[in-house]
Amino acid sequence: MSFKILVVDDCAVMRKVIEKTIHICGLDCGSIFEASNGEEGLSILSENEIDLLLIDINMPVMDGMKMLREVRERDYVKDFPVLIVSAESNEERIEEVNRQGAVFIHKPFTPEKLRGKLLDLIENR
Repeated sequence: MSFKILVVDDCAVMRKVIEKTIHICGLDCGSIFEASNGEEGLSILSENEIDLLLIDINMPVMDGMKMLREVRERDYVKDFPVLIVSAESNEERIEEVNRQGAVFIHKPFTPEKLRGKLLDLIENR
């Protein structure tokens, strides 16, 4: 199965690093969409069939926590697999990520760690 992935991060370089890592890991990706903030991400999500979300927490306009809450409130994506990829170290925020049913991975990450988290999310869909 070919996956459509949405990567939401305010850093264009990080979006490319994540995209490259996904390809290096050998995941079958049909399309990888990019957004620079949660608002853009929600717009892309509403206009495209997406299978997996990767979201940063600290972004301008709409941060990743707000985007995650918005996703969880929408019926058509509320059970979506979400991986939060962030340098966030606030334990309360990380716990909130887990309560929202998302998986958290710290930046910087290794390709192997990102691949493992992505495969876990895909297998548990």
